[in-house]
Amino acid sequence: MRTIVGRLLIALGGFLLVAGLVAAIWAPGVVKKTPVDVDSVTHLSGQGGKVDASTGEITVGPVVASSITKVDTEASDDDVAVFVSTSCLMKDEGDVPDCVDADDPRLLNASTDLFATDRTTALTVPNGRYVPAGTEQATGLQNKWPFDAKKKTYPYWDGTAGKAYDAVFQREEDVQGMKTYVYKVVIENAPIEVAEGVPGTYNSSKELYIDPITGAIINQTDVQTRFLDSGTQALDLKLEFTEQQQRTNVDDAKDNQRSLKLVTTWIPIVGIAGGLLAIVGGILLVLREGRRRPDDTTTDDVFADGTESPRH
Repeated sequence: MRTIVGRLLIALGGFLLVAGLVAAIWAPGVVKKTPVDVDSVTHLSGQGGKVDASTGEITVGPVVASSITKVDTEASDDDVAVFVSTSCLMKDEGDVPDCVDADDPRLLNASTDLFATDRTTALTVPNGRYVPAGTEQATGLQNKWPFDAKKKTYPYWDGTAGKAYDAVFQREEDVQGMKTYVYKVVIENAPIEVAEGVPGTYNSSKELYIDPITGAIINQTDVQTRFLDSGTQALDLKLEFTEQQQRTNVDDAKDNQRSLKLVTTWIPIVGIAGGLLAIVGGILLVLREGRRRPDDTTTDDVFADGTESPRH
């Protein structure tokens, strides 16, 4: 019986050991990748306004912004995620939806971007076959940082300026109970089209608060201005993720952290440690059973007259 149990333990231990080793070696490269089921809306709020063409003045008031991001699953593959991102900046007047029509007077700015990123590094990859011909080629990070982000400078794409700028690590900061790495992107006097066919310049000071484990953007602040070539200010804007958006991002990141820890830490520990213990236990049982002789008894045989049987 001990031999059977021992062999079963050895078999179970081997299974657990292999599972633990596979989880330790193979799983991180699989789970630490951008998912291809992204379909999210990010909300920001703040103060802003654009120039009134009739008066040449800017009336600053409450504004809201949204970024609708989806993965094109058909265009994506095991290595690359293809994103469609639509951004809308609107006056905070009435019941404002995630975006409004182009003729809605509340709309201040709107844009749609197509881009493809490496699912491991999060860096933008060459457009190639992933996005339609004629799409602007972006570079650097866009909508997330890589897993296990470092305290270093990363290239960060700014769609308004059409160029990647340095996102420089600044500090660690707590956001609603989560430790984040804060990176700063500064853009000064970048030449842009303030409106179609209207040249001007663009300034932005942006801080991005990153969960270093998952690379998720937890919070983002942006202070930007746009000027006509004449020097007239065309846009004045201060934006930040809403409090609710920050809370949602923290909750999502913590859920993803727990899933990562389960796959990359606990399953390997339980598998390897449990497998080794089961194998050792099984071997000991088999060896112990093998040492027992068939005629071993726990008590001596006694004849009816009280004499003991001779030992073999």
